[in-house]
Amino acid sequence: MGGREELPRDLVEGRSRFRAWRSGRRLGERIPATLWAVAVRLARRHGLSRTATALSVDYYSLKERSAAAVGDRALQATAFVELPAPVLGGKHCRFELDDGAGATLRVHLQGYDTADLEILARRFGKAE
Repeated sequence: MGGREELPRDLVEGRSRFRAWRSGRRLGERIPATLWAVAVRLARRHGLSRTATALSVDYYSLKERSAAAVGDRALQATAFVELPAPVLGGKHCRFELDDGAGATLRVHLQGYDTADLEILARRFGKAE
């Protein structure tokens, strides 16, 4: 071995997709959004520098698109979680969820199952 680290399979596949596109593109044609989405996904997994090098794309363009995708994910992750109607009587609790970024959710539940609490807490924590 020549001291170089072998690329993971998904990076090799991404590089192949970029090479195939480049071999058939017209001069001055921009990289399609679908390929940028592949690059952003790979950068999230393997880092910006390694991905930009493997795919032969501009580091700063990939960085901008990755940052924009993080913002889009945060908007998409904010979702309404509907809980079933409570059962009268039974369990009740009050708790507060804090996402560490300043958002706080105070909840008072009556008659809910523990699984419902877990789902609510996980969904709240995913708003990154």
